[in-house]
Amino acid sequence: MKQLDNRYEFIMLFDVENGNPNGDPDAGNMPRVDAETGHGMVTDVCLKRKIRNYIDSVYGGQPSYNILIKTDKSLNRKFTEAYEACDLKTKEKGKNASSVSIARDYICKNYYDVRTFGAVMSTGDDPCGIVRGPVQINFAKSLDPVLPQEITITRQAITKESDIEKKETEMGKKTFIPYGLYRAEGYVSALLAHKTNFTEEDLEILWNAIVNMFEIDHSAARGKLCMRKLIIFKHATVLGNAPSHVLFDKVLVTKKAEVEVPRRFSDYTVTIEEMPEGVEMIEML
Repeated sequence: MKQLDNRYEFIMLFDVENGNPNGDPDAGNMPRVDAETGHGMVTDVCLKRKIRNYIDSVYGGQPSYNILIKTDKSLNRKFTEAYEACDLKTKEKGKNASSVSIARDYICKNYYDVRTFGAVMSTGDDPCGIVRGPVQINFAKSLDPVLPQEITITRQAITKESDIEKKETEMGKKTFIPYGLYRAEGYVSALLAHKTNFTEEDLEILWNAIVNMFEIDHSAARGKLCMRKLIIFKHATVLGNAPSHVLFDKVLVTKKAEVEVPRRFSDYTVTIEEMPEGVEMIEML
């Protein structure tokens, strides 16, 4: 396992057609929208969930690639299992700092999402401390305002036995946006990677997960959701060779002049300016 010795930033461009990329439970699961600008939003939690699901689907069951944040067991149960696996004595649980450190290292070694994104693991009788992950992702925002819509649908299957004689169909709702191109930006800290033992191999798996995470997540509700571009900035050093915002500004995504309302990825132009010294730009899509 090769230690990570380069800082990275990355940009994800993905779009949705006739689907809901991230519903808001406080708004009847309508697509998330910035109330001031009308731009669509997708949370970092949503994006990390899709990465976790990809890792679990492809590498599930393999050592070091378990996923902590999922519904199989309670978190406190997993923390207790870490103490048991490390043979930490009961009297030390939650009281001895060295026990917490040992359990934390065990969790980082065995759970990919913890050594990648970090986790707060200070609950229960067997706390495993707090891990600050080397990989962080911002909210995604659409390049243009989106128009969330809600349409009525019918279903021929009746839910209640008592309603069989009264009606032949039931009504429902479906929420979506016709089209939206979203941009999300992320960071990979080599310094924090050293602390969680996030390796070069882990990083390659992360890139593959980002490229393919929508391909194993298709559903009628999400519509046509596609990762269009993954642009990576690789620094020559651990601390980096340019500020992240300078690199993000090098990637310009503009709507073509003749397009009034964008409805496809080809309605946009992606331009990448020259990189500063010490930074390599890599396009995986």
